[in-house]
Amino acid sequence: MELKEKVSYIKGLMEGMEYDTTTKEGKLMAAVVDVLSEMAEDVTLINEDVEDLNDAVDAMSEALEDVEDYLFEDEDEEDDADELYEDGLYEITCPKCGEVVCVDEDMLSDDNLSCPNCGTKFEVDFEDEEDEGEQQDED
Repeated sequence: MELKEKVSYIKGLMEGMEYDTTTKEGKLMAAVVDVLSEMAEDVTLINEDVEDLNDAVDAMSEALEDVEDYLFEDEDEEDDADELYEDGLYEITCPKCGEVVCVDEDMLSDDNLSCPNCGTKFEVDFEDEEDEGEQQDED
């Protein structure tokens, strides 16, 4: 039974008992039932508002998840690249076709490193990265 129904039941009991509302006790009881009725109506309205707010928050949460997925999609790819690096694999972009090639340390030391997509042979120059690191240390 809902709150409004319970208050209506109490009001019906009071009327069914032919409670005398002209006495002090009767006036008090009638006032209490009226306040209960008003409170039940307010609580019902508040519950409806809370349900509407919960629906709106759920909708916003889903929309925010979509935005986060769109915005942070690249970060997930960067995390994958970091994991590859930690596993001893390196991503190299082919200078000719732009294909990303995954190689391990043994392949890096091979003089015949080539792109599986276009066949272009290329070398990996680690000196640039070391020079950049030394320059940063000097600054």
